[in-house]
Amino acid sequence: MTPPPYVPGHHLLDGRTAVITAAAGSGIGGATARRFLEEGARIVIGDAHARRLKESAEALTAEFGAGTVASLPCDVTDEDQVNALLELAEERHGRLDIVVNNAGLGGTADLVEMTDAQWGRVLDVTLNGTFRCTRAALRRMKATGSGGVIVNNASVVGWRAQRGQAHYAAAKAGVMALTRCAAMEAAEYGVRVNAVSPSLALHPHLVKVTTPELLAELTEREAFGRYAEPWEVANVIVFLAGDYASYMTGETVSVSSQHA
Repeated sequence: MTPPPYVPGHHLLDGRTAVITAAAGSGIGGATARRFLEEGARIVIGDAHARRLKESAEALTAEFGAGTVASLPCDVTDEDQVNALLELAEERHGRLDIVVNNAGLGGTADLVEMTDAQWGRVLDVTLNGTFRCTRAALRRMKATGSGGVIVNNASVVGWRAQRGQAHYAAAKAGVMALTRCAAMEAAEYGVRVNAVSPSLALHPHLVKVTTPELLAELTEREAFGRYAEPWEVANVIVFLAGDYASYMTGETVSVSSQHA
């Protein structure tokens, strides 16, 4: 089955300022950056890969105009870099409305062969990085009292088992739990916290780190018999970031049939 036609923007995020982590390149972060711009937002994008980030920011600025895109290299394992990214949004646009925590790191290793370093690295980027960004965003949103939205990127692996993915699954399950708890705390100052849970959104980096056999197997499990386009996941992030989701918080939305 082929993907549906690309959905045009509908001004769902007009006037909002959004920060998106791991937003360089052609994955979910990059697709989210483009979708937010198409919906009228101004964006600040971060990524640990400085060259790719610069190229992405320049390309988006050329397409959407000066003042729409700012960027800063950001490793989410470094709290100072996280704070600098959010501060850039406030300096450029005087506000912080939306934070999309997309940064994550995967890998494949059976548990009996997994090293502490492998386990720790995946958890530090994927779970701890989401924690650092969420904490920094909530501190700012609470101080301003003007509300806000946080959208985290989880995974269906946080719900179900997959061999070789113990570290990644544990991290993503942690992101879901973090989302629920943060939502309960943030509600009192008008901030919503939700997550998306994709299964298989294909992009070049995933192809590099996944065998063709595993990609074929994962694709066959999908209800539509195909992988998701990154922009299809980004569409759900747009929904959660916008006003149509005004009464949703603490939820993890599966962007797949593979939710159990």
